[in-house]
Amino acid sequence: MARALVVLAALLLQAGNSLARPYEQRSSRTEPDPSFAVKVKLGGKQYINKGLVAFGLIPSNFKESTGDTLGGIGSAIALKRGSFTKQPNGSFTGTIVAQPDRGFNVDGTIDYQARQHQIDFVLNPYYDSDELTFEDGLKTLQLAYRDTLLYTERESQKTTGLDALAVRPAETPARSVAIEDPAVPIAPSNDHLAVDAEGLALNSDGTFWTSDEYGPYIYLFSPEGQLIETIQPPEAILPLVDGKLNFTSDSDPTTGRAGNQGFEGLTLDTDGKTLYALLQSATIQDGGSDKTTSRYARLLAYDISNALAVRPPLIGEFVVPLPQSKKGKTLGSSELHFVSDGVFLVLSRDGDGHGGDDAKSSYKQADLLDIRDATDIHGTKYDDPSNPIAKKGKLNKKITPGTYVSFVDFIDDTQLGRFGVHNGKPADQTLIDAKWESLALAPAFDPDYPDDFFLFTAADNDFISTQGIALGQPFDAGLDNDNQFMVFRVTLPGAAAEV
Repeated sequence: MARALVVLAALLLQAGNSLARPYEQRSSRTEPDPSFAVKVKLGGKQYINKGLVAFGLIPSNFKESTGDTLGGIGSAIALKRGSFTKQPNGSFTGTIVAQPDRGFNVDGTIDYQARQHQIDFVLNPYYDSDELTFEDGLKTLQLAYRDTLLYTERESQKTTGLDALAVRPAETPARSVAIEDPAVPIAPSNDHLAVDAEGLALNSDGTFWTSDEYGPYIYLFSPEGQLIETIQPPEAILPLVDGKLNFTSDSDPTTGRAGNQGFEGLTLDTDGKTLYALLQSATIQDGGSDKTTSRYARLLAYDISNALAVRPPLIGEFVVPLPQSKKGKTLGSSELHFVSDGVFLVLSRDGDGHGGDDAKSSYKQADLLDIRDATDIHGTKYDDPSNPIAKKGKLNKKITPGTYVSFVDFIDDTQLGRFGVHNGKPADQTLIDAKWESLALAPAFDPDYPDDFFLFTAADNDFISTQGIALGQPFDAGLDNDNQFMVFRVTLPGAAAEV
């Protein structure tokens, strides 16, 4: 316990001034140890996981500028455009934009305004095989909170994290806008737009897209966090009960996305003209009511090249065969990231680890997905909920799903051990978090390996803290679950990343 308190105190100090201090590079290598390489083939190309190169965290009791506990930030991350640079000493600096979900909700949903945070970092890649102490491991990714942007909806009202127990009717052309809102989820207690933010994609003009679980919808916000427009998915994905919209996350609808299983993944292609959104698991009619039959999730593609003038049209829809556990249970997707034409990274995982049901995790990975030979079902009968793609979880033989390949293992014991982190008991501060839900790519700027990238990922700690604050009120969740970050180095042929 004494050691943990010392580490926590050091981290609190680090969050304020770590970026101002020089870091003595511990790694004697300038490239990853070749023995770490895990190679896979996809589409005739070789992809390589070169191992974990950095680990960092923000303490569970850290407060952001609104006074709330900084938590849930691993729900979605992106690298701020133009921020990632390589320094003369071999380190890298940049800014992470982190978007939490609906706030501390262990005891029920709360009136938490959707938001994003800017977090500056210094990345000091560690390539040696020697094991660092946990304290030294934290120096490989130093993090410093900068500020927070709050999201607002129509008439500058705050968004809310409260359960979406009511529906605001679709807008009529009365409001002087180019694109009217469809029927949207709201909280009946205040009539505010209910947003359980999960995916985040940044546009070059400063606007950004957010996907959520209630709709599941995709929202476009201005650089100031003001709602601009809303994308509603096909009827097959909308949560319907007796043919009517019912956005609650507490129970499953008759058809459409399963409860609390909305658009977890959101990503833009390299030129910023196509937006992709991935469901966490299958819709109810496609087997989503049971984990043993919920494997076939839907991936949607929208043309956003003229998004401010016309509602983005659906231009593609594909089936993703998610991995399953040894017991045959679907390991839901938590994030999607564009790699190259038709190729993506998909983060799939179990719910075990620090803050989860069990300390020992069995699956947390960033895997490869190829949809180039997959059947495009958009605009077909499958967009009607009465025509499932997978009755009771068995995929229609006329549909070819994407190709799913295992790639980056987050819980490799050797890799975690190099940073003083572990999987399984004891359930202490050095235990890997349970809910990893985000991905971001940055170039390694290595002329010898031009296809090498740093793969950032962060965990959603569910705001779990013994010293938490939500909406000005203190809470004790019974556990301190820090906001953990990891960085891997990977080879992704043909990939590109905004810097």
